[in-house]
Amino acid sequence: MKDLAGLTKFATRYAEAWCSQNPESVAAFFAENGSLSVNDGSLAVGRAAIAEIAREFMRDFPDMVVTFDKLEPQSNATAFHWTLTGTNTGPGGTGKRLRISGYELWRIDNDGLIAESKGHFDSAEYERQLKLGVDH
Repeated sequence: MKDLAGLTKFATRYAEAWCSQNPESVAAFFAENGSLSVNDGSLAVGRAAIAEIAREFMRDFPDMVVTFDKLEPQSNATAFHWTLTGTNTGPGGTGKRLRISGYELWRIDNDGLIAESKGHFDSAEYERQLKLGVDH
């Protein structure tokens, strides 16, 4: 999936999967042994582990909407830029509304699936919004 049009369709469907409240639909975009890390945290390897990361976000933000902002092709990866909005009303949640943007650096395999994704967002801003909300 080297063409930008195909990758853009893939990215659009991927963002929609994050909005689905179905973690397995997110994991399906990854290769069987694909990996996902968030802010250089521990590496989730395989679809079950990736689905668990998605499940945690979906649990914490039941109304979560992830929008696809843009793709940024690079020499050895593609940056998928996104914005997450939602209210932290999951178990133990703060009830605060959040809006955070970030990106994932994707390495796509020969089957057109994500072999590796390294996600990044401003964790300090994320924590601030969890406590105070997006408008403060």
